[in-house]
Amino acid sequence: MKILFITANRVGDAVLTTGVLAWLADHYPDARFTIACGPYGAALFRAVPRLDRLIVMRKKKANLHWVDLWKQCVGTRWDMIVDMRNSAVSRLLVAERKFFHSRGSGAHKIIDNAAVIALLLDGAPPPDPCIWLAADAAGAAETLVPAGPPVLALGPAANWPLKQWPVTSFIELVGELTAPGGAMSGARVMIVADGHERVQIEPLLRAVPDDRRIEIIGRDLQTAAACLNRARLYVGNDSGLMHLSAALGIPTLGLFGPGFPAVYGPWGKNCVCVTTPESRAELMARAPAIVTPQSTLMDTLSVARVAEAAQMLLNKTA
Repeated sequence: MKILFITANRVGDAVLTTGVLAWLADHYPDARFTIACGPYGAALFRAVPRLDRLIVMRKKKANLHWVDLWKQCVGTRWDMIVDMRNSAVSRLLVAERKFFHSRGSGAHKIIDNAAVIALLLDGAPPPDPCIWLAADAAGAAETLVPAGPPVLALGPAANWPLKQWPVTSFIELVGELTAPGGAMSGARVMIVADGHERVQIEPLLRAVPDDRRIEIIGRDLQTAAACLNRARLYVGNDSGLMHLSAALGIPTLGLFGPGFPAVYGPWGKNCVCVTTPESRAELMARAPAIVTPQSTLMDTLSVARVAEAAQMLLNKTA
């Protein structure tokens, strides 16, 4: 059985489609998968079971990347196509069955994604996201995050500056949680970010002592996932890393302001989110005309509120 799975381009959205992919892998044990995805999240799919091909779609002018995908897939008669991007390409390919993502309903993305294969689910609850860890990534994580005191993982960046909690607040939070008597007293601090984000989070890196700081910066997503999998708690902005942590089953605390927590909140029984006192509409009304890397709409979310939520999540998952 041959299944073509076309997933999202952005990391967070791609992670949120993995529940559907995992369900297909479990329920069609003889299926072989071809997965088409964007370059940013591609590493997450390289350990998918029974993977025949991983097609990385790099954006081209005039949408020619879709033409490239069609060329790579047109010679195959597919048993099933699951298109999480509702593309025209899938309509031009031959397949026994086709399933397409439709416009969002306003429900959580996990629910909307599950609706794509609702006929197959037959009333079952939406499948949870799933991350397959490659053996080499797990091995690298053992070196990067060796056994020792518990690990507090932080995701201090996001793809939009206005969604970023101030770095100074992350620094205060580390002091609150890891100080003697804190909820994670003596914990090591893992800071996860892209290579180009190092400059903006440099104050946080400097604030954590060398012997307690673990830098996972500029690593591929497989390695980042394997390292996150060794954390006791993750606290981070509304971002792909937040969804990655949640999909791994790590207790995950998402920080929200101008985002959409009802649609994009971290998914799972070990996940919670905290939001700014103001609504999204109120925040956007004061959004700066020119957004810089230092801009934020998250400054009214207090460290005390985040620390309290972290403590409650730690107690719940003890």
